[in-house]
Amino acid sequence: MQTLILCIDRDNDLGEKADIRGPLIGREANIEAAVKLGTADPEDSDTNTIFGGIRVLDDMLAKGIDAEIVTLAGDRNIGIISDQKIANQLDLILKKFNAESAIFISDGAEDETLLPIVQSRIKIDSVRRIVVMQSANLESTYYIIKHAFNDPKISQTFFVPLGLASLIYAFFLMIDYPQGAVIGILAAIGLYMLYRGFGDSISILWGHMNDSFYSGRMTFVTYAIAGVIFALATIVGLVNVWNLYTSEGVWYYGIVPLVTVFINSTVWFYTGSILFADLGKIIDCKKSGRSVFRYIIPAFFAISMGLLFWGASTYLMSINPVIGSESLDSQAGVQYFVYSIVAAIIIALLGIKISTNIKMEEKKGLVGSADADT
Repeated sequence: MQTLILCIDRDNDLGEKADIRGPLIGREANIEAAVKLGTADPEDSDTNTIFGGIRVLDDMLAKGIDAEIVTLAGDRNIGIISDQKIANQLDLILKKFNAESAIFISDGAEDETLLPIVQSRIKIDSVRRIVVMQSANLESTYYIIKHAFNDPKISQTFFVPLGLASLIYAFFLMIDYPQGAVIGILAAIGLYMLYRGFGDSISILWGHMNDSFYSGRMTFVTYAIAGVIFALATIVGLVNVWNLYTSEGVWYYGIVPLVTVFINSTVWFYTGSILFADLGKIIDCKKSGRSVFRYIIPAFFAISMGLLFWGASTYLMSINPVIGSESLDSQAGVQYFVYSIVAAIIIALLGIKISTNIKMEEKKGLVGSADADT
């Protein structure tokens, strides 16, 4: 056989509505099935698909081309089950007919999702879509909308923010405070966008926390402490910024005073959270006998960066009349800044030195144990 004409009934309307099992082979069997399906449900588009395939068959036979029509039926559970049934039926047909190519008859985008399955088994020369004239794009549009609702990626990306915004707006209307709806919606969308942006990092961190909790590692406790400190630091910084923002005259000097106060009031909290997180890793490595040198430098560098940001923010506060104090003049601010730079460099070099020594000792221990084994 030269050409196989394939009609697809993915949701098995033939079986559900007309009690006909696929596959259907030959012109007469397909005409009989189409008549029964059309009688059972005149609005079903699969009837038009089968008649469209018969029309293509007649045209090809009139041209002297050896062809046969086959209708494959899937399952009402559209997806893996229905596609596997269609694939199995197609394999049986191809064993029976040694066809060189196929013409795919479709009634819309839903059936055409099976094109890769068919193409993996036989070459497709043409795709013919049979569409009722008065509803040319109805089924394709319906399928696209249905697919959007069922696709987790699309639904989570678009529908979750819309759902959150609707719930927040309804809540503020219920408590008779519509002005707060804008703030709540913006905050919810902002948090959602941050989550989507850092989703992979959050998932990895959550996985590490689970492993640490169930394996009894110290990192679970230190990570929890670090998270609490980080949250407290953010709250303290925002409270200080809000107090400064609401004081008289701060709006005149711009955003620099606000950022400076936030950094100066939170830098050591953030540094402490990093140190706690790193401390847990060091303790766990010591307990398991693994190398700790890779976690030594981050601790010293965190302190160095804390000193730099503290010194720079202190200097900016000393020269700003809005956020400065009587006990902190510009000369003292310069001294603090210079001292913080020198101390940061010394601490960073000390961390590199200690880490290098630990690494060298571990290498010597490995070489010694290898010599002892030999």
